[in-house]
Amino acid sequence: MAEKIKVLLSEEEVDARIKAIGEQISRDYAGRQVHLVCVLKGGSFFMCELAKRITVPVSLDFMSVSSYGSNTKSSGVVRIVKDLDEPLKDKDVIVVEDIVDSGRTLSYLLDLLGQRGPKSMRLCTLLDKPERRVVDVKVDYTGFEIPDEFVVGYGLDYDQRYRNLPYIGVVELDGE
Repeated sequence: MAEKIKVLLSEEEVDARIKAIGEQISRDYAGRQVHLVCVLKGGSFFMCELAKRITVPVSLDFMSVSSYGSNTKSSGVVRIVKDLDEPLKDKDVIVVEDIVDSGRTLSYLLDLLGQRGPKSMRLCTLLDKPERRVVDVKVDYTGFEIPDEFVVGYGLDYDQRYRNLPYIGVVELDGE
């Protein structure tokens, strides 16, 4: 079975939207420092580009989680694979994610991080699939709301491939 990738959001559209989010975060955090927490692996491309566009002081940290369940569906049971290197106490934290769909994993993660005493905590995602939401998660900064399609590029993968695409594409499988 082969797959084709159809462009959903062009590199220029993604770049312009990340710039706008960076400007909004810079306004919202004027006079303060923001601590970005990236959920690996997919969020790394987005976070790096976003951080370059934020004009207030920025610090970065990374976290990797794994959620168990059947193949492509998250059960919401989360295992921390790589925890943060720095404490969150009294920091203005923005959790940066590549995509929010069911909300199960993020809900758990936000609760966990909230117990670590951040001064404030917000969620920023490049892509949001609200029609897939099972658990209510408040997204503070959204790049794009997208339909319920399997997407790749800009950090999102299909079997560890296509993360490096500079645009967001929809995977179309041949032979189904």
